[in-house]
Amino acid sequence: MEHYRIAQILRPHGVKGEVKVYPLTDDISRFKRLREACIERSGRYDPVIIDGSKNVSDAVVLHIEGFNTPEEAQKLRGLYLCVDREHAVKLPKGTYFVADIIGCEVESTDGTKLGRVTDVLETNANDVYVIEGERKLMVPALKKLLDTVDTEGRLIRLNAEVLSEVGLFED
Repeated sequence: MEHYRIAQILRPHGVKGEVKVYPLTDDISRFKRLREACIERSGRYDPVIIDGSKNVSDAVVLHIEGFNTPEEAQKLRGLYLCVDREHAVKLPKGTYFVADIIGCEVESTDGTKLGRVTDVLETNANDVYVIEGERKLMVPALKKLLDTVDTEGRLIRLNAEVLSEVGLFED
């Protein structure tokens, strides 16, 4: 079963076993509705129940059932909170999970095979796809560049004309 990291546990918060987490999702409000999740630990995904949530200035504070003291919460420091695809947020049309983009083959509309997406860099402006092929290529995830994104078929087709304007090849 595929899991998505939605937060990293930073540290205990307060005296009741709550933890401060750093959200790894664009939708911080999702934590208000979150009840079931998993803790990623050494390749295992241990199910947990989230029974409390509140937003603080730069993070979210959660209470995970069964962790009732700062000492118990300390054991979670640095671990990831994950959800399976069934509990993942529903994405708007034209948006994708990073995990679904990585590994896609990439070609241009003129038929040139460019390689495979190996990473997605998240920037303030837009995501940047790192494509490894004969040459390394970095492209911004712009609607005018993305001619086709077929995550099920594992293929991304880039508009060749736009690619010549915005693509950055490593020499």
